[in-house]
Amino acid sequence: MERFIQMARQLNREIMIESRNPFDPVCPVNIPFPWRILGCGNYAAVFYHPDYPSYVVKIYGRDERGLLEEKKVYERLGEHPGYSVCYYTEKRFLILKRIEGITLYDCVHKGVKIPESVIRDIDEALYYAEKRGLFPNDVHGKNVMISKGKGIIVDVSDFYKKVPCRMWKDLRKAYFKVYKPVFYRFPIRIPYFVLNMIRVGYRYYRKLKLSIKKGNK
Repeated sequence: MERFIQMARQLNREIMIESRNPFDPVCPVNIPFPWRILGCGNYAAVFYHPDYPSYVVKIYGRDERGLLEEKKVYERLGEHPGYSVCYYTEKRFLILKRIEGITLYDCVHKGVKIPESVIRDIDEALYYAEKRGLFPNDVHGKNVMISKGKGIIVDVSDFYKKVPCRMWKDLRKAYFKVYKPVFYRFPIRIPYFVLNMIRVGYRYYRKLKLSIKKGNK
């Protein structure tokens, strides 16, 4: 682990991560060889090294104060099959257990069936987090993976925010009302641009509902 920590520090010094729009994922500008990118989120990008396939380095591109909160979240979660594990933190980055699998977002894109048991796994993991005094937030198709047939939440960076979030409830509802009776029975590949349109449309839908709710008060 000590050797990997040194490599993570060097990566942190060399990498440049841009934040072009607060509503879009951060964007790495340069990735030193042989590091490879696994994905980008609203605050951070995740990288892995081929010589250390069991670990990932999550580097924050904005809102670095959230890193300490994410560390606290992992400490509260402890060991649970529905989550990753945080091994180490330092300024701007964390070292986490790598979860290999496919996100629900990519399952829909590739026409891979999402079993109902995966949805139940996430339900149980969220219930566990709530029992630990956390506030599950920002749980959506890109933050949930199927790994070895099990559902796992791979991003807990917003679990400390004491604000209501309907993302998982809405996704779960869509799964049982639309996906399970149609796309599970007749899997088709859905292009990313269509999924992105749904993502943007959902964002505006939630904003509209919130504004209407406030207007009715």
